[in-house]
Amino acid sequence: MSLGFRVSGRIGKPVAEVFDAVVNPTKLSGYFTTIGGASAPLVAGTGVVWWGKVPVEVDEVEKDSRIVLRWDATDADGKPAYKTRIEMNFEPLDDGGTFVTIAETGWHEDAVGLKKSYLNCEGWSQMLACMKAYVEYGINLRDGYYRSEMKGEPATEDNI
Repeated sequence: MSLGFRVSGRIGKPVAEVFDAVVNPTKLSGYFTTIGGASAPLVAGTGVVWWGKVPVEVDEVEKDSRIVLRWDATDADGKPAYKTRIEMNFEPLDDGGTFVTIAETGWHEDAVGLKKSYLNCEGWSQMLACMKAYVEYGINLRDGYYRSEMKGEPATEDNI
């Protein structure tokens, strides 16, 4: 068995616009990967780099519906130990909005896995809030939010 979590929320824009806010590196860099950006669009079978240093493997992209990613989970020393799986689902709502669900699975069931999964759960929850503000109102909530952002550094577990 492995640890995992799921977060979700409603974005008050059509699914195509919300989906594009994730796959488009310019838009993603406007509210999530703000320090160092996103290196390229999310395209199935490719790799991208977020925050100028975090490799992300893009497994699946179903336009306006689903994105599946993998990235490194680190051990107690911060070294890549294994990969976790991130699945993002985009559900169009009758009111014209989009319900976004992000799940990350595959964390090892140990103290390090538990701690890192909690940090990422926090991160994905904040990503959804930041996406809502950016897509609906053009506001970058990350600007000055984290200690790391105030210093112009990508977030790590030691500087958020």
